Amino acid sequence: MSEPWLRGDGSVWVLSLHIQPGARKTAIAGLHGEALKIRLAAPPVDGKANDCLIGFLAETLGIGRSSIELVGGATSRAKRVRIEGVEAETVRRKLSI
Repeated sequence: MSEPWLRGDGSVWVLSLHIQPGARKTAIAGLHGEALKIRLAAPPVDGKANDCLIGFLAETLGIGRSSIELVGGATSRAKRVRIEGVEAETVRRKLSI
């Protein structure tokens, strides 16, 4: 099954995300258009939301923070995140709603 928010091949993937900072708790919230929506408990100040996002993805996927890179949207709700070292099926399964 193909997910519109997951692109790439092999073990390098780019996630299209829609971020809602300042939420009550950090969690996956479903789809927002063709992006995966993630609510973050961190505020959108001084990179705290981006740091929270990377930590949440690393913990959820069971990979190190160094395997995750924010490649687009550092100051936007629409973000693109590059992930290495994990198979697509694992990403789909662990980030499914």
